[in-house]
Amino acid sequence: MMADKVPVITLDGPGGAGKGTICLELAAKLGWHILDSGSLYRLTALEALQKNISDERQLAEIAENLDVEYRCNEGQLQILLNKIDVTEAIREEAVGCKASEIAALPAVRAALLDRQRAFASAPGLLADGRDMGTVVFPDSRLKIFLTASAEERAKRRHKQLKDKGIDANLPQLVAELKARDERDTGRKTAPLKAADDAILVDTTNMSIDEVVNQVMQMASQRFGTIEV
Repeated sequence: MMADKVPVITLDGPGGAGKGTICLELAAKLGWHILDSGSLYRLTALEALQKNISDERQLAEIAENLDVEYRCNEGQLQILLNKIDVTEAIREEAVGCKASEIAALPAVRAALLDRQRAFASAPGLLADGRDMGTVVFPDSRLKIFLTASAEERAKRRHKQLKDKGIDANLPQLVAELKARDERDTGRKTAPLKAADDAILVDTTNMSIDEVVNQVMQMASQRFGTIEV
């Protein structure tokens, strides 16, 4: 597997645990590539919603043929679908809920598996998702499982939306996160869970810098050539 040749750090965990933010910070420090696997499901969901498609076979075709491009823009990950910037669009709650639903479909997951593994390239990869350490990169030498309470994750999401001028209901966000957690952990195909050899990091009461520093220390111990 590619992970044997290229160093891969997997960061799994529920929505709002801070995976994306932590990956961006680590990528800036390490100069590694990023795989935002959740965005692939969100992109599939967005296109499915736009085309009103719900059939599993057709959803798998969408996933297999996504015209997606990732760009790093001023410290932010910019995502293009069919040459159109959809960075904000795929973060809408309706898209997130749809992505959680289709992520449980075996045909969709199979369509995206090889595509995700192809992201592993020198000098290294930070793989953000829900089954990076258990399914996509099971041979990764450093697996992190980020978590936080549903209430804290909802507060973070609520602040993000408010900062963008979007009205949001905190209790509703808590309920939606808990519902997504239940779907993700309960699905038969690649359920959300920590790999047996993953290191659990609870970010509920941690700052971004504290989490990044902790992961950097782990990476230095595992890979040896990383300066902290």
